[in-house]
Amino acid sequence: MGKYKEYKSNENDKELDWEMLEVEHVIKDDWIDLRKVKYRFPDGVTFSPYYNYTRSDYVVIVATDEAGNYLTVRQYRHGIRACTNEFPAGKIDVNVDRDLDKRATPLADEELSLHAAKRELLEETGCESEDWEKMIVVPSCATINDNFAYVYRAKNCKRVAKQNLDDSEFLNVRKISESELVEMIKEGEFEQSVHVMAYYMSKQF
Repeated sequence: MGKYKEYKSNENDKELDWEMLEVEHVIKDDWIDLRKVKYRFPDGVTFSPYYNYTRSDYVVIVATDEAGNYLTVRQYRHGIRACTNEFPAGKIDVNVDRDLDKRATPLADEELSLHAAKRELLEETGCESEDWEKMIVVPSCATINDNFAYVYRAKNCKRVAKQNLDDSEFLNVRKISESELVEMIKEGEFEQSVHVMAYYMSKQF
């Protein structure tokens, strides 16, 4: 568990694959590569525009303290223009561009992704753990973007420092019980879909 499976071609996929014909980079900077793309469908029909984008791969950490409480953070998310409850998370720094002509795969190795997970947990909560496990690596949203979420479990977390947030980060840390977390998920108050998946994945570990 935890290792992303390499893509294996399937003969039947030839009946389904779209052919990329033209790519226009609408915005390309350090944060995002937003593209306007023209495709040819399997039946030969062409269509444009489809929009997709690249952002950094990132880590999500399902963190619990020695008492079994979950470490969660609350912060503003401009996508939905509201504050959300979620697990600690953050980007993985990889200086590699994805090849648009090939299937997108995760870019970070075990060492790099684990380093990012430990960094984000410490920066956002002030906590460290000596009990880490990578649970799964999944596409963040395969419909429209090509980045991946690396999901980690960190047990027996201990507070060792104050928060050390980036200039654009403003978040509060809250320890909650498992029953509180489950209730929040049921009520739609734990709003990040990958984070919800991460919790249920953690129940297998």
